[in-house]
Amino acid sequence: MRVGIYIDGYNLYYGARGLCGRSTPGWRWLDLRSLARGLIDKRSGWDDATVENITYCTARISGSPQSSGQQEQDVYLRALRHSDPTIRISFGNYVSRVATAPLARRDRKGRPVVVTSDWPVTVRNASGDDQPDSMFMVSVARREEKGTDVNVASHLLIDVLTDAVDAAVVISNDSDLAYPLGVARTKVPVGLVNPTKNYRAGKLAGEPDEGAGGHWWYRLACDDLYDHQLPDTVAPKVRKPAPW
Repeated sequence: MRVGIYIDGYNLYYGARGLCGRSTPGWRWLDLRSLARGLIDKRSGWDDATVENITYCTARISGSPQSSGQQEQDVYLRALRHSDPTIRISFGNYVSRVATAPLARRDRKGRPVVVTSDWPVTVRNASGDDQPDSMFMVSVARREEKGTDVNVASHLLIDVLTDAVDAAVVISNDSDLAYPLGVARTKVPVGLVNPTKNYRAGKLAGEPDEGAGGHWWYRLACDDLYDHQLPDTVAPKVRKPAPW
């Protein structure tokens, strides 16, 4: 059984950071092939499965304002290429813009709750009268990663529909992948790995025996990351960053 692995790099990174801790070392220098092999062996129940290809979808960090982040990302991408030249790295891009939205806070499930005026911060009109329950509109600078989910979906469907793989593992909790995952499940067994500490996105649910059958779901644990790390030195000039 030839298995294709399709990874949403940013969903994996930020999910892993939430699981293990932002400043905690030991989880970022991730060996993708080893991780995929471990997940298949422990969770899939698929017989004679081999990792046919790995597609890692990401976007390059801008040099400003996170110059260290850009350097560390470049080192990691070089490490992936040196450790496993067969890995396909597919790039999206960043878009910078100004967004305007109501001021909000997160509830315990991470959902936005709009903040309205109330003591000790209130709003008054030009006549000096209080305007209770007024919304605070704010403009913020945003840098958004674009294209990663599209690249994951495209590589997944191309490989499945051209019979390049007999099964697939997708590492993401992005609900935008619901449709391509649904199509893929009609053709081949699919394993879906949630790399975040959040509940699995509802749209990504399904039944193990639907379509081709043999599907499975798993939420990544911090130990999965610690247990599958690259060697500290991958090549003469490719070494794990000190904070990692």
